[in-house]
Amino acid sequence: MTLEPKELRRGWTTGACATAATKAALVHLWGGAFEEEVSITLPRGETPDFTLAETAFGTDWAEAAIIKDAGDDPDVTHGAMIRSRVTLGGHGIRFKAGAGVGTVTKPGLPIGVGEPAINPVPRQMMQDIVAEMAAKYGADPQVEIEISIDNGLEIAKKTWNPRLGIVGGLSVLGTTGVVRPFSCSAWIASIHRGIDVARATGLTHVAGCTGATSEKVVQGLYDLPLEAMLDMGDFAGGLLKYLRKHPVERVTIGGGIGKMVKLAQGAVDLHSGRSQVDFSRLAELCDDASICDMNTALQVYEKIGKPLANDVAREALLQIRKQLRDTPIQVDVVIIDRVGLVIGRAQE
Repeated sequence: MTLEPKELRRGWTTGACATAATKAALVHLWGGAFEEEVSITLPRGETPDFTLAETAFGTDWAEAAIIKDAGDDPDVTHGAMIRSRVTLGGHGIRFKAGAGVGTVTKPGLPIGVGEPAINPVPRQMMQDIVAEMAAKYGADPQVEIEISIDNGLEIAKKTWNPRLGIVGGLSVLGTTGVVRPFSCSAWIASIHRGIDVARATGLTHVAGCTGATSEKVVQGLYDLPLEAMLDMGDFAGGLLKYLRKHPVERVTIGGGIGKMVKLAQGAVDLHSGRSQVDFSRLAELCDDASICDMNTALQVYEKIGKPLANDVAREALLQIRKQLRDTPIQVDVVIIDRVGLVIGRAQE
């Protein structure tokens, strides 16, 4: 008897929890009371509810805390207490790293040196919440948002943050607000099923992308139907090995510079916990020894520019061909930046 893969329960990112806690604090400051639950709208339109675990307030500040639920994903921050303290006054919307949230100390990350390690999408989500609540209550949207995570400094030791130069705690992450359960077998099975469906419906061109931004860009570049978009994520090897035995006419592989560098260097599992950028090899590719001392592939790209992205795309194309062997599939590679601009391409 064949058992169907168990559907895993999704959860919510640290950024989503921080945004919900920020909303709860604002409701108290401008509305006069804490609510037991708050709802927020995530970038893809989901509207989850979050239950407040703790609250506190003073003359010009309010704080709310939410326990992170990462669903069935083995996320090191599952169960962590995410706190947001909002203080009125000042100029604009400012972010502060509280206890357990790291500070950026090295270049190459999407947040500048010296800034709290709160990534761009969570920042935007919290800024949007401030604007929404200020409009609702007729308030002045001048606030400081301090995010803290209980025991965050200890939890961060289980992540790559120390190597990346994020000191003092965790990063507040998330691009969609949703934590997708990380089950290798279930995810790869879904990739296989996607290829099966594409072949069965007569599609000749499919695409595998590392994330939501690259997927959107690649789909738009080629006007591909949704059924052609294979949810590759980090599992480049799982996709390519299955295509080797179940081919289509053409496959496009898309992603950001960091993961595509790893693919170009021969990694087929692109997860940060199981493959890393080899900066010495990247230095050889660029003929620049200073790259050995750099921190991220993004930092290297910021120095070298599009020539690097095109070189990486070409090297990735060669690695993809090695995986596909002599299977007659036409391959092209698209590398995009964080805002969705194409920065590198290669094709056979």
